[in-house]
Amino acid sequence: MTTTTQTRSYSAIIVEDSRLGRVELKSQLTQIPNITLVAEAENLAQARDALTKHHIDVIFLDINLPDGNGFDLLTELLPAPRVIFTTAFEQYALDAFENNAVDYLLKPITQTRLAQACEKLSLSFALEETKTSVASPMTMEERFFVKDGTQCWLIPLSKVERFEAMGNYTQVHFEDKHPMLNRTLAQIEKRLPDSHFFRVSRSFIVQLDKITAVQPCSSGALELTMESGAEVEVSRRQTSLFKGRFAI
Repeated sequence: MTTTTQTRSYSAIIVEDSRLGRVELKSQLTQIPNITLVAEAENLAQARDALTKHHIDVIFLDINLPDGNGFDLLTELLPAPRVIFTTAFEQYALDAFENNAVDYLLKPITQTRLAQACEKLSLSFALEETKTSVASPMTMEERFFVKDGTQCWLIPLSKVERFEAMGNYTQVHFEDKHPMLNRTLAQIEKRLPDSHFFRVSRSFIVQLDKITAVQPCSSGALELTMESGAEVEVSRRQTSLFKGRFAI
């Protein structure tokens, strides 16, 4: 059995429609000392319910479920827990890693392969905690360096209209330029001052001073019009936080 690099315990949920699959994975996880299983779900509805009741560090997520696709669940979660996909299908691997999956396990899952995935999980948390411990929020007057291809910019944070997630990269929208930054949106979010920026969805963080209009959507969410004319939708989950913050 692989020895993990962290002694911290991580709370987990299994989302798997096969009862036998859940039983087998649950048994295997008992052999991983730093994983604590706190919930199980056989469909997306049960998973949503469990995620509102428990703090979850990692989801062991099947893809094809009776009431939808495992990726559908991830689009609703902000911030999303770590995800280790467990599936019989190879063709979703690229989509999984574009959604920042920790690992992608093909069934039947061996104990060794599961232990390796949990080791990656521990390393991802350790890396994040290291970055968090040394990073402090930027001020609006600070500039940050971006190199995209052969072009370079030194961008004042105050000039940024929005940050957009692009897999493991982030697109920076400022003035009429849109360079790519080699950081995830989650990493960038930790450096931004809360008083000036708001995470509106899994894909976008916007500067509040760059919002020119707010309109309700038929879905109950909100749509923001930015200074550039770009329209950005606030997720339903973040809409309630946005309204509460600004007493809308």
